Amino acid sequence: MMDLNALKQFLVVARLEHLSRAADELHIAQPSLSRTIARLEGELGTPLFDRSGRLRLNDAGKIFRDHVERSLGELEAGRRAVAEATSEGLGTVRLASETFLTLTGPLAAYKRAHPSVEIELHWSLAEDMARRLRAQDVDLCVASQPINAEGLESAQLFDEAVGVGIPFNHPLAGRTSVSVGELADQSFITARKGHWLRRLLDRLFAARGITPKIVCESDEPAAIAQLISAGLGIGLVPAFARRSAASLPVAWIAVDSPDCRRGVTLYWGADSHLSTAARLMRTTITSWDWSGGDPREER
Repeated sequence: MMDLNALKQFLVVARLEHLSRAADELHIAQPSLSRTIARLEGELGTPLFDRSGRLRLNDAGKIFRDHVERSLGELEAGRRAVAEATSEGLGTVRLASETFLTLTGPLAAYKRAHPSVEIELHWSLAEDMARRLRAQDVDLCVASQPINAEGLESAQLFDEAVGVGIPFNHPLAGRTSVSVGELADQSFITARKGHWLRRLLDRLFAARGITPKIVCESDEPAAIAQLISAGLGIGLVPAFARRSAASLPVAWIAVDSPDCRRGVTLYWGADSHLSTAARLMRTTITSWDWSGGDPREER
């Protein structure tokens, strides 16, 4: 019978595809981790990784990973279901998102309505969300870019224009709209690779055969707005973020491109047994009035 701890260690190695980094994350010695992976492969009768050059998960490893994620996820769901059934409270809800600035309104409303629920917030890249949902590491995910994976259900929350934030003293600040071509020589402050904001910027420029000039990468939306207002560059800014940055000296200008938009979507596992707390969170988020930021009556 396979050891649960060995399966958890395998998932870390499968995700990182690097033994020493996986060992560091797991706080174990690399030789011990190597023996665990070798033992699993021996039990299965086949290698799970290609070891020619960089460690890579092979086709058998990918099949095994998917089954391990689902199995461990079901065990965690069972543990949480028992905890919920034997406690008086509603339990815990775990929400992952690329940014929580968008979610402050519904999160505050949820906490007011259900003060006994413990809310766990996990920052996550969209590319990791399907895996985390399948493993039931989180209950719900909110992404600003599509997650193309099987076994997920979703509800679009809103779709909005993404403009460009420019300091008021910038030569383009008086414009009502700009083309992507007019931004080709501008210095951009943006998010790191993988973030929806960076992917949108790269996609807009690549469609026109040009490369954006990036002078700063940051994972903090507030820092991006502050750096733009300080005159260090310009950057893409979603319409939703304009309200939170209203006090900053930044002009928001529309980008003359139908592709300069983002769609924000809530995802959850199709086969997941959501806790009461998670179902209530899903209702709160999907019934939120995203056009004005006020909650509708919970049903």
